[in-house]
Amino acid sequence: MSTVRTWWNLLNGSTVLGLLIAVASRTTLRPGPRGTLLAQGYTWGFPNGGAITIGNVILVRPGVRCTEALLRHEDRHVSQYAFCLGLPFLILYAVSVAVSLAVCGDTASANPFERAAGLADGGYRAHPPRWRRTHRRIST
Repeated sequence: MSTVRTWWNLLNGSTVLGLLIAVASRTTLRPGPRGTLLAQGYTWGFPNGGAITIGNVILVRPGVRCTEALLRHEDRHVSQYAFCLGLPFLILYAVSVAVSLAVCGDTASANPFERAAGLADGGYRAHPPRWRRTHRRIST
């Protein structure tokens, strides 16, 4: 499966975009697990997060350890790019971030892509929707 995914993300342009960003941001590229490429030393300000995946390229910020859990989380994003036909994933993900911010006040809790990738593996904590935090029951 990872070989098909690797080729599909190359053909759909998402890995090419990831490689362009990795080269432009002067990261150090090395092979990662399951056909991924680790681009270490990513320092651009956007987007924030310890690691960002674009296609099969995992951009890792300086000082972030590539733990098994983090790589498992980012690997799931690689598969999501393939299932979303590549670059459309970026639009779907941006909409999901906006919805999650509106509903929960963070970028991941209500984001189906982050939830499917495993919130804890990605270093996220799940937050309840805002209305559950502000709405109190009235006891009689």
